[in-house]
Amino acid sequence: MEEIERLAETFLAGIPGYVWDGESLPVPIEEIADTHAGLLVRDVEDLRTAPGAPSLDQGQSLSGLLLPTAGEIWVNAEEGRQWPGRRRFTIAHELGHWRLHRDAQEHAVFCRTASVEPPEAETRAPIPVAENEANVFAAAVLMPARLLKEQYVACGRDFYRLCGKFGASGAAMGRRLHAVIQPR
Repeated sequence: MEEIERLAETFLAGIPGYVWDGESLPVPIEEIADTHAGLLVRDVEDLRTAPGAPSLDQGQSLSGLLLPTAGEIWVNAEEGRQWPGRRRFTIAHELGHWRLHRDAQEHAVFCRTASVEPPEAETRAPIPVAENEANVFAAAVLMPARLLKEQYVACGRDFYRLCGKFGASGAAMGRRLHAVIQPR
């Protein structure tokens, strides 16, 4: 996963200053997807209407999906309204697929809710490798290690302030802090 982290850092370093200055928070992920990657972000009420969307079992939903041939990221509008941090993560996750996996697959890359959020119950199937890679990329783009380390100190290690500064959900921030901040 260190390679994915480096790819995310390289990706961020290539963003023009008029899109993001590399310092201000939260990272403007939608502008980056649109202006830098050329991907239109759409908030959609029913992602099952996407071309080629999979059939879902009862209780399953999609958080987002990438339509590489159309150059679009579709985001679950209801989830976005309820959890803005999750919406940001979903956009970054799909951007991760765009950066990491689009050459391997020309068809849509669909992400079920369980693919964006890691399994919490032991009975859930493991996350596919491509989904895990997109999660690592998303976290590294939304919460760059250098900025997270700086803000961790500047915010007095206040978890909720960090979530607010980075526009991140508590779950995503907790995982990222665990990955970036070394225990003392």
